[in-house]
Amino acid sequence: MKAVIQCGGKGTRLMPYTMVLPKPLMPVGPRPVLELVLQWLRRNGVSEVFITTGYLGGLIRTACGDGRKWGLTIKYTEEAEPLGTIGPLRMLRKALTEPFLVVNGDVLTDLSVPALLSMHQRMGNVVTIATVQRTMKIDFGILEQVDGRVTKFREKPSLNHTVSMGVYCMQPSVFEYIPPRIAYGFDNLVFSLLDRQAPVGAFRHDGLWLDIGRVDDFRKAQELPWEDQPPAFETIAAE
Repeated sequence: MKAVIQCGGKGTRLMPYTMVLPKPLMPVGPRPVLELVLQWLRRNGVSEVFITTGYLGGLIRTACGDGRKWGLTIKYTEEAEPLGTIGPLRMLRKALTEPFLVVNGDVLTDLSVPALLSMHQRMGNVVTIATVQRTMKIDFGILEQVDGRVTKFREKPSLNHTVSMGVYCMQPSVFEYIPPRIAYGFDNLVFSLLDRQAPVGAFRHDGLWLDIGRVDDFRKAQELPWEDQPPAFETIAAE
């Protein structure tokens, strides 16, 4: 299976650190995030990887090379101008002729790619989004009102949401929904798919997921025992 790792962003949420290193090369323990992503893909049967680059892309090419040290083949694309999260896929249209994976370059997970692919094909989706449940703390008092009178009040509630992991399985037909030569985000793609009633699926993952672009997740990742295998989900759930 082929995978696309999106590494073209500027990592603004981790400034000022990402003024020196692109976000996928930020260290987690002794290794950069991107190396852990590549190891996860290899364990899940991916053999060919395309890395989309832009900001500080030369450092990513130097760090990863041709992928041989992980048993992978790595090729690169370069954005002359920012194309959003999905726009760069157009440059790979001829290479991605079977179902493929798209992964944000700052995601750490133990998701089973074969399980995601199986569900994606069984449901006949154009795109299947890997999801997790996240509890979000609201730092405000939330109220409901009718005609100026408060009917309900909750002080700084915690809300549960189904959120995208930044991992997607896609059919080659997705290119029909991606316009050329313009910045195009994943939100734009989903809106277009839903407007045209194309099937979009959600695959729930109950294991490890950290978004290294978030400072809290980046700090939490530093506390985990990253070696050749990802830490057990129970390590995180217990915190």
